[in-house]
Amino acid sequence: MTAPYALQVDSVAKAFGGNRVLEKVGFNIRPGEIVGLLGPNGSGKSTLLNTITGFEAIDAGSVTFEGRRIDALSAHRIVQAGIARTFQLPSMPAKMSVAEVAMAASIEHHGIWENLFGLRAAREAEARAREQANALLYQLLLAPVRDQPAAAISGGQKKLLGIVCALMAHPRMLMLDEPTAGVHPNLRSDIVGALQRLNEAGMTIVIVEHDMHFIREVCHRCIVLDRGHIVADCRPDELASNERVLEAYLGGSAARPAAAGATAGPVLRMGVA
Repeated sequence: MTAPYALQVDSVAKAFGGNRVLEKVGFNIRPGEIVGLLGPNGSGKSTLLNTITGFEAIDAGSVTFEGRRIDALSAHRIVQAGIARTFQLPSMPAKMSVAEVAMAASIEHHGIWENLFGLRAAREAEARAREQANALLYQLLLAPVRDQPAAAISGGQKKLLGIVCALMAHPRMLMLDEPTAGVHPNLRSDIVGALQRLNEAGMTIVIVEHDMHFIREVCHRCIVLDRGHIVADCRPDELASNERVLEAYLGGSAARPAAAGATAGPVLRMGVA
């Protein structure tokens, strides 16, 4: 029987010393959703992403993916379970090409097949990985730079390459950490299109992001954190009228229009730009 939720986060808590970063955070994500994870700086978004993907251990609660508890697994075991992620500032090696970096992200290219089954199996596995890498580089518009040094491509292209590397693990859920931060508007449009195509093919996606225009274009639902607590779980078009969201970004007094006829929408856009 298929689990009704792709991801279940239940009462997750995390502290660093005396700093309690997450306090009983809980939410569910259905298969095929694109969910934005929002909040002001210091709200706990990155820590939450790190706990789900195995880069930080939780202090309490549970994380379940497709009906299986994963909060005790290491990061690479969580990738094997079906969740892959990108990072806000991807660092790319100077002496590897774009295509080589994509190939290196494939488990089939790491020599395991030669060790287990011999040279022929290793060559077949490498051919499959190369075919997958080429297809993904084409799909995410990186085929023209496939032979360039990975460190020499633009910041936006590095973010696209980070998505390619995550997809090389054949995930069913993709978690992205600020995929449009510092990206040229033209490449931002490419990222939007790439994520929409992935979602249409069945990928569940979680996005940590500050760009509200991007969130409105891509996300089906938004979860908003403030000081380690969830303060909203709603559609993108409901954010601008949600008082708890406005208070999270601007504080209690700033969240309310000062004059009759003022609207919350522009205030929220200013708060997250």
